[in-house]
Amino acid sequence: MKRLLLIVLLAMAGTGWHSLHAGEARLLAADEATEQRLIAIASELRCLVCQNESLSGSNAELANDLRREIRGLIRDGRSDAEIMEFMVSRYGDFVRYRPPLKGSTLLLWFGPGLLFVTGLTSLVIYLRRRDRAIRNTPLTAAEQQRAEALLQDRDSSQRPS
Repeated sequence: MKRLLLIVLLAMAGTGWHSLHAGEARLLAADEATEQRLIAIASELRCLVCQNESLSGSNAELANDLRREIRGLIRDGRSDAEIMEFMVSRYGDFVRYRPPLKGSTLLLWFGPGLLFVTGLTSLVIYLRRRDRAIRNTPLTAAEQQRAEALLQDRDSSQRPS
């Protein structure tokens, strides 16, 4: 068992366990301003592989390719808005961390709130129906006798001897 644990730990150390603590992407552009602009743009974009990580912080191969593409667009003289439009036209609004409010993204913006309100409404309706059903259904004679017996047993066990 110890040998297996040692093998697993060595395998994790050798396969890049340190990549779980990834920070910003390494600088690859010769120009510091280009790299800072890349990081600003990439931090507004979602990694399409990781989906919960920005493009600037991801170490996925696709993220590296997309950063390379953005660097090329910066070198070509494109503005930040043009680069963002290029990425959105290629990958859709999902690539943005903050997609614009428009018809196709309404569900992204209001879906969680709508789901919460629907769930809460359903719960309240269910509880009210259950409460009404309990109140409107009287106990049978056998259930009434059993309840009284249980209450008498409880009263006699709580009295001090």
